[in-house]
Amino acid sequence: MSTGGIDIFGLLFIPTWVAVLSLGIFTWLNSAALLVYAERRIAGLIQNRVGPNRVGPAGLLQPVADVVKLLLKEDVTPSQGYKVIHHIAPVIPVFTAFMTVSVIPFGENLYVTDINAGVLFILAIASLGVYGVTLAGWSSNSKYSLLGGLRAAAQMISYELPMGMALASVVLVAGSLSMVEIAASQEYLWNVFINPIGAVIFIIAAFAEANRTPFDLVEAEQELVGGFHTEYSGMRFGMFFLAEYMHVFIGSVLITTFFFGSYHLPFAGYWLPEMTPVAKGILDVSVFMAKVVFWCFVFIWVRWTIPRFKYNQVMKLGWARLLPLSILNFMLIAAGMYAYTHWF
Repeated sequence: MSTGGIDIFGLLFIPTWVAVLSLGIFTWLNSAALLVYAERRIAGLIQNRVGPNRVGPAGLLQPVADVVKLLLKEDVTPSQGYKVIHHIAPVIPVFTAFMTVSVIPFGENLYVTDINAGVLFILAIASLGVYGVTLAGWSSNSKYSLLGGLRAAAQMISYELPMGMALASVVLVAGSLSMVEIAASQEYLWNVFINPIGAVIFIIAAFAEANRTPFDLVEAEQELVGGFHTEYSGMRFGMFFLAEYMHVFIGSVLITTFFFGSYHLPFAGYWLPEMTPVAKGILDVSVFMAKVVFWCFVFIWVRWTIPRFKYNQVMKLGWARLLPLSILNFMLIAAGMYAYTHWF
């Protein structure tokens, strides 16, 4: 757990981990509402149409109106479904999204805890998210929902393998499984410059894990009506909606942390002067969030630009393209690290 704390005008001393945890939870909660609004505005610009502009100034209160609508809608449960599991399933993706806050470094010494196996923790939490989608499809007792849940399970398992190999190459470069040490190792050179193939593989896998277009086969309305959440309504449907945008945000956070320098500016170790802890903390968080916002924009941009794949194309890309490429990339990075260690 990070040491030290923040002294607010000599009146209140807050431990660093408490401040970071509060910042993380607040950011995670608001990321969904902000991303919903951003997606509608950006989609309007891309498609040359008007986005939300009725509720509040420039439509800023539209996400609030959506939440109120979902809260007031009737919560319908299938009479032949498995009610307990049907009620629990929407909570699982949201819960797993919150768990990632604990190991993400927002800046130098700005993290909740630093565990030796932070990368393994992230992979384990990511794999838990599929249970919510799969159980939602199975417990609804609907063939469309079940097919959506099975698609989600197959897709997430398929893309977790190349994602894991891409992260293994990052671990080789950093020499540690700690998220904090991986972020710190990019002070002089970002991993995207050392490991560009791994970065591309991880970004594609992050899109697939978030079930975003062009990988949204789990909820393809043309053949599955709505997919795994067909039988959900009201706020339970809203939980899945919330989880999707939270995972977009988390995907952006992980791309930033693993490949794009985390809270470091480009080549910061060479030119950034010494700063006070407070100024350094503000700069780190600002740089980190600016990168995350950029990648959230990329998620939205891709959704409204690239059409949905066919399911056989999704599986072929994962198993026949990305997985062999990720293994080859891992071997190349390992060979490069061996050569660098022994010859230079």
